[in-house]
Parts: sequence; C-alpha cells; structure tokens
Amino acid sequence: MEENKTKTILHLCADIGSDSKPYADAGYNVIRVGKDIGVENYTPPDNVYGIIANPPCTMFSFARTNAKKQRDLNEGMFLVKECLRIIWGCQYRIVSDQAKYTRLKFWVLENPFFGLLKNFIGKPSLVFDPWEYGDNYQKRTALWGNFKEPKKNPLPMSAEAKTKAKTNSFIHTRKFDMMLSKDIHPEAFGVLDGQARRSICSAKFAQAFYEANK
Repeated sequence: MEENKTKTILHLCADIGSDSKPYADAGYNVIRVGKDIGVENYTPPDNVYGIIANPPCTMFSFARTNAKKQRDLNEGMFLVKECLRIIWGCQYRIVSDQAKYTRLKFWVLENPFFGLLKNFIGKPSLVFDPWEYGDNYQKRTALWGNFKEPKKNPLPMSAEAKTKAKTNSFIHTRKFDMMLSKDIHPEAFGVLDGQARRSICSAKFAQAFYEANK
C-alpha cells in the first residue's frame, strides 16, 4: 500500500465519496471535490492517476416527472462540462511528443442509464445493475470513459425469482425506485436524506471497479 500514496485519484462531484472509498482504503491519495470546493473552481494537480466523476443527474433523469422546477438541460450540462474540462486537462499532460498514452491511467463518468445525458455525450462504455456485482438491488447505471471493465460476480437467482421468470414477470432483485426509503442503504439512514442515499454507489461494484483499475 505504500506505493499507492503517490497515486492521486480525483473524485469529482464527490459529496459522499462512496465510489472512491476502495481507493482511499487502499492508501491512494484521494482528492474529493464536492460542493464545498466546486468542480468549476478546481484546477487539478500534476500526475493525476485516475478520475471518477459523478455529476448530478437531476436535470437528466427520466424520473423527473413532478419537479417544481422545469427541466433545464443547459444547467444540467454545466457540471458535466466542468468534469470533462478537468479530465481533458489531465489528458493534455503527456510524457513526451512520442508518448502513446497520456498520464491518466483511467477516467469514468457516472449517471443513471435512464436519462438524457447520453444524448449529449453518446453511448456509455458500460451499463450495469448492482446485482451483477453481488449487491441485492437493481439500479441501472451508465458509465462513460476510458477504463478496464470490472469483472462481474452476479447475485444468484433465488427460487422465487426462477418461478417468476417462468410467468414472464421475472424480477431478479429489488428495483431501486420501488424500495422503501429506509431500505435504501440503511447504514446511512438518519445520516443522509433519501436523495443522497440514492446516489451512493454499490459497494461491491466500487470494489470491483477498483480491482480492475488499480
């Protein structure tokens, strides 16, 4: 773990930090840039090893049906563009004119799959559900970027699920948007509000991503 101290991971829009926790636990130099700093005000250091970005999905989400404020995609793209500015800035810092790779080992930008962001930045590099990595819920998530795909470890299908599959009403695990609030990351219940808990990354996916992108 000693050598990890020299590897800097930027976590952008990181007010919770669940996505980068495995890196912090492994001793990486994790810099979390949240609302207190603002990605729009941030200039990254040299030699950044990896970047994780979680721009807010509020304006992009298909679930935005009863919001008091009208959907504003220009506002929604503001922090996305600031995340990309930082990612691109780190990519510009190549080792030499002959370099075939940039200094940045990986970068990833996350948002819900059922949203409008892909209309702006194209097809995701990876789409997954937490149950595919061993967590017992569905939350269709899209990732854009340049990274190694994490190895899947699907949650076994229960006997009940197998029965439902035969009746064409198959649900492998609980759908995130149908779960009771207290059941969504209960370890943070009473500490974070419902919206914040919904944004927590699947712990088993975060670990799998780390293992693939050390």
